[in-house]
Amino acid sequence: MKIRKPMLHLAAMAAVAATLLAMPAVTTAQKAYRPASHRAMSVKPLDINTATEAELRAVPGIGSVYAKRIVASRPYTSKDQLVSKGVLPQGVYDKVNGYLVAHRGSKTKR
Repeated sequence: MKIRKPMLHLAAMAAVAATLLAMPAVTTAQKAYRPASHRAMSVKPLDINTATEAELRAVPGIGSVYAKRIVASRPYTSKDQLVSKGVLPQGVYDKVNGYLVAHRGSKTKR
């Protein structure tokens, strides 16, 4: 009778191992998936001095309120001014700064 217990444990561990081996692995490409609209944004950063509210809302993390604040606080000499002027909180800025640029000398408001 003492042999049965270890055999049951081995059988259970084998079943778990078989289940884990049968599961599909998550690849790096799947982890880094972003919708096409977001991938396009990373190719060409958006100028915060000239972008429309609609263009700004397309950036993940920027909604209509932040887009209006960005437009209303123009012009910017650097994108860091989004935080220093109080337009965006630091956490939001950290998420969106890769999508944005501020070309110096741009004073155009849309």
